[in-house]
Amino acid sequence: MSETALAGTEPDRPSRDWRGVPWLVLFVALVVCSNVASSVYASLVAHHPIRLLLLSSRNRYLAFTAVDSGIHWWSWAAVATVRLAAAAFVSHMIGRIYGDRALRWFWRFLGMREAQVRQFESKFETAEWFLVPLFIGSNVVFAVSGAARSSWRRLVPLFLVGAAGRLALIWWLAHVFRSQLLSIVNWLNRYQLPIVIASVALVVVTNLLNFRRGR
Repeated sequence: MSETALAGTEPDRPSRDWRGVPWLVLFVALVVCSNVASSVYASLVAHHPIRLLLLSSRNRYLAFTAVDSGIHWWSWAAVATVRLAAAAFVSHMIGRIYGDRALRWFWRFLGMREAQVRQFESKFETAEWFLVPLFIGSNVVFAVSGAARSSWRRLVPLFLVGAAGRLALIWWLAHVFRSQLLSIVNWLNRYQLPIVIASVALVVVTNLLNFRRGR
């Protein structure tokens, strides 16, 4: 996949930059929500599972909220799908509008080496049917799909298949390892305050390190 193919026609790009501003604002909002979830999940996991899933639908939060949180499986799956779809759609639109520049932003923000992102790019056209369902929670993959201008008729079914597969697997694993997960949830409830403090510090340090690695 060439840089020209991803970025589109460069002379047209500056005049279209304003169209990406709302999507960038939404992406920042989603990142803030994820960081909040990483900081306060210990206080939300047992008593406010919906709020936690709306903030972030990372695998560990999906697993924690799948066991004895008072949430029905269909509500759990619906909220998780909406949250995953929001991140995927926003990332895709940023990639579609900003092209190759968006990918540079993503690898800087996530602390990924440029070679890693280029590897995604080179394989995406031939392995889209595999990468999208497998990496359903990856902002980079959906940014690449936007930069490559993937067809919505292909992308939406791939997303739904990937989301259904991931949620079914996590729901099953959560109940197979129910006792272990409940032990973790009980431990989180017992030590909420120190965990929240440590989580906030870890989020700040991780974001700083990611930015430095991506420079």
